[in-house]
Amino acid sequence: MVIRNERINRRRQIVIIMAPELLILLGAAVILQADLLPDKKFLLLPPVNFTIKAVNLAQVLLRWEPNPDQEQSNIQLGYHVKINAPQEEDYETRNTERNLITILHKGFSASVRTVPWNDHSLQASSWVSAELKAPTGSPGTEIVNLTCTTNTKADNYTHLRPYQVSLHCTWLVGKDAPDDTQYFLYYRYRSWIEECQEYSKDVLQRNVACWFPRTFINSKGRDYLAVYVNGSSKEAAIKPFDQLFALHAIDRVNSPANVTAEIKGTCLSIHWEKPVSAFPSHCFDYEVKIYNAKKGYFQTEKMTTNTLITIIDDVSKYYIQVRAAVSPVCRATGLWSEWSRPIYVGGTS
Repeated sequence: MVIRNERINRRRQIVIIMAPELLILLGAAVILQADLLPDKKFLLLPPVNFTIKAVNLAQVLLRWEPNPDQEQSNIQLGYHVKINAPQEEDYETRNTERNLITILHKGFSASVRTVPWNDHSLQASSWVSAELKAPTGSPGTEIVNLTCTTNTKADNYTHLRPYQVSLHCTWLVGKDAPDDTQYFLYYRYRSWIEECQEYSKDVLQRNVACWFPRTFINSKGRDYLAVYVNGSSKEAAIKPFDQLFALHAIDRVNSPANVTAEIKGTCLSIHWEKPVSAFPSHCFDYEVKIYNAKKGYFQTEKMTTNTLITIIDDVSKYYIQVRAAVSPVCRATGLWSEWSRPIYVGGTS
């Protein structure tokens, strides 16, 4: 019994000795855990002075300021911007302004809030919003079915701009537009704005098409073209309309030039030159259409060079046409050119 009591007393002494050290370790752990927890009292405040301003045709400037009452800390702040109309989109940024290219005839609205840039344990602020109202005008008076195409021509008069781009746009009169309505078209490319000077008219002498023989548009452009059409009438307020066009999608490529063909024995050899264009030769894809008049069928070949040699097995008359498109290696996929004028080679059908 004496031995057992001594053992119990020793254990008690060990526990008593270890207890302070254990409490210190536990205390350190508690302090460490507390340091890792976010500060529940730190709140993010929404931005102030949020404005949306139309600064150009189809272009707005969004601007806001940090909240002056925001508590200072070592937390980096950013902003979550949400475009509500005309098309939903959102992004995050650390800047306090943004230029956007967008249509405006439907109005424009957006919201912004403060977010933690590097600490996602904090909650974002509330949203603040602003908007541009849609322009006024009587419903149904704005143009419809606006289409535009560009085309490149060689310019022999200047070495600075060896190629010139023309622009042609057409539209339909609004279904509720009065008979005396007159429409006016403008385009904006980057910082250049031009008003149309050459219109085509319908039977009521209303403008329904526009032609710019020379523009400021880059013949190898990859950006957007903004087109804006407003109008006037003594009987109603005409609603304006705007639209954005991706240049690669409206560029009407020229047809290949100088298409030639000859038959030597059983070989049909076809050659052509690249279209008139600012793009170099390697930037084109081609389709060659060969019609066998004797057998009455078409053969179409896809090419990336400007020569095609194919084997023919009979004597016939062949009709040949070639068309071109800018290759995706040089620009986003766009329109094919018109087919070249047909050429004829071979015997009679």
